[in-house]
Amino acid sequence: MAQPRQYTGADLLVRPASSPQDPDLLLSITPERAGWDYISFQVRRLAAGATWSFATGEHELALVNLSGRYRVESSRGRWTGIGGRGDVFAGAAHALYLPRRTEFTVTAEVGGEFAVTWVPTDEDHAPWLITPEQVAVSIRGGDNVSRQINDLLPPGSPVHRLVLVEVYTPSGNWSSYPGHKHDVHIVDANGQLIEADLEEVYYFKMDKPQGFAYQRVYTDAASPLHQAGYPIDALMVVEDGCAVIVPEGYHPVVSGPGYTTYYLNVLAGSAQSLANQDDPRHTWVKQCYRGSDDRLPLYGRK
Repeated sequence: MAQPRQYTGADLLVRPASSPQDPDLLLSITPERAGWDYISFQVRRLAAGATWSFATGEHELALVNLSGRYRVESSRGRWTGIGGRGDVFAGAAHALYLPRRTEFTVTAEVGGEFAVTWVPTDEDHAPWLITPEQVAVSIRGGDNVSRQINDLLPPGSPVHRLVLVEVYTPSGNWSSYPGHKHDVHIVDANGQLIEADLEEVYYFKMDKPQGFAYQRVYTDAASPLHQAGYPIDALMVVEDGCAVIVPEGYHPVVSGPGYTTYYLNVLAGSAQSLANQDDPRHTWVKQCYRGSDDRLPLYGRK
């Protein structure tokens, strides 16, 4: 799905950038910037009482609170009390899904930050507010590959393309590991989807401002960009408020010792799915886990 071009770490790592013309915009990813077809992504900040207005046009859109609390008034309905967590480490998010051809205004009831993402669609679906109580929370992996998964907008949701996931990776742990990819649409002889062709954004927050993680993005011979003569192999130091775009290839993450890493995943592509395939050299690791990290779940312990 990515347009044939050479990607370096500088292309894949997106840092926060202020704009005098739009001072509330903290980070922006456009299809033109990423070299792909679907995902637009922004992180925005609003002071208490401030507003931001937008129209979805021919896109489906989702808003995810990172901190603060918001009211949304739109041509499709009105919602209040969206959010309320002090930061991403305090609990699961709210997520508001809005269909195409919707005009809306976000007002900060309590100042904070939110992410907003949109992708083109030719389908109509009902608006939908996902609350933390509706978000399935699970622990994936094992040992030092344990991480917490919050499924905000999982496969099977009544939307067209968007998938949203929150992931928490404790100090020193690996995540998105073994490295997996989703850059070719593969259906087996029985019609089962083996792998979807998906674009992906990783948006990172750290539990301490000096925290960091590493992410590697690399392709193999099965990836279309690799076949076109544009292989990817980039290793990036990721800090608080940064994003990584994954046009193709495997993309594991490791959290710096002493810091808990959060990332919001946005995916869209050939199916509303997370169908992927592991790097075959490392998939054996999943058979060796002896237990789960007792630091998880991060919140909501009983």
